[in-house]
Amino acid sequence: MGGYSADEKLRLQQLRVLRRRWLRDQELSEREPVLPPRRLGPVAAFWERFLQPGSLWRHQVFRLYRAGVFTVTRLLLPSWLALYYVKYHV
Repeated sequence: MGGYSADEKLRLQQLRVLRRRWLRDQELSEREPVLPPRRLGPVAAFWERFLQPGSLWRHQVFRLYRAGVFTVTRLLLPSWLALYYVKYHV
């Protein structure tokens, strides 16, 4: 049993040609119309600007998040554990 039959080879070759044609058609030429930019509502426009990389608000929210994580993990939890131990075990 060696290789493909003639029909299978023809079918594979036809599929290969169709795939290549499809991939070539995926590229936009200069003549093809490009969709106009979509109009965003006020809320969607705010989130679009807010979530852009490098925006000031994004940095501020990230810093606030990191400060909150630090406060909870390094200050509140250890102090709660120490208070619990002192209150109930000492």
